[in-house]
Amino acid sequence: MNTPVPAPAPVPASASASAPASATSSAAPACARPAVPAGGPVPLAPRAALLPALGAVYRAQLSRARVARIPLLFVATFQSLGIMVMMRGVVGTGASDTEAARDVVAGSSVLVVAFVALNLLAQYFGRLRATGGLDHYATLPVPAASVVLGTAAAYASFTVPGTLLTAAVGCALFQLSWVHLWVLALVVPLAGAALAGLGAACGLLANRQEIATLLGQLGMSAALLLGVLPSSRMPAPIQWLRDLLPSTYGVEALARSFAARPDWALVGADLAVCAVVGLLSLTLATWAYRRAATHA
Repeated sequence: MNTPVPAPAPVPASASASAPASATSSAAPACARPAVPAGGPVPLAPRAALLPALGAVYRAQLSRARVARIPLLFVATFQSLGIMVMMRGVVGTGASDTEAARDVVAGSSVLVVAFVALNLLAQYFGRLRATGGLDHYATLPVPAASVVLGTAAAYASFTVPGTLLTAAVGCALFQLSWVHLWVLALVVPLAGAALAGLGAACGLLANRQEIATLLGQLGMSAALLLGVLPSSRMPAPIQWLRDLLPSTYGVEALARSFAARPDWALVGADLAVCAVVGLLSLTLATWAYRRAATHA
């Protein structure tokens, strides 16, 4: 005989309505999410400050180029050393050739900076734009200036050993004074900033990678022809063109420091010109980066 099972008691409507609400309210703190505005975009993380972002980009660029640093330094340094040895056969060490010898050594030393900061940086940014690599940097919450300044500073840092070696060998070859070589500590960053800004701008403004490479090569050739050759032996129109090249003022500052009693006022004026041109060229490169990232 089957025993009848009593029917369950009916649940009041108020209890059934309050149960889901209470369960939902008790579970809400465990899986709470930030409120998203209805129909609006999800808020992004705040952008990083300029200096921390610049340091991060600088360290990243140093790590990326660590493998290629030795060949890069080899090419940049030995190119300048070879040109300087060749010029030693033309320019002597006598009193009549002292000014020309200073120009050759200073120009060859700054040429290391031009090869890396102007030529290679133009190729790097040209390749980034051509291959879509700028999209990666554009998605990062960092200021555009930090990308340009960090990359330029990293490339300029590579030139320090080669510049020091070239200047030291040049002083030995042409019997110049070593006393004021500390001026390189000012010439390298200031001339490097001016040339790196131009190199980055050339790479970012060029429509094709080949054009960026061509502009970098032309800039380095101008630094070679107008910076290494003695200015006193150039025609006046060529000297006017030489004055338009930013690296010229770094060359002049270093060449003046080889004198027994340098005119420090003129050295400071040349370095000030380098600083101003560096500020303007890096500003141009930052604008070119924003333009290229927006129109990529």
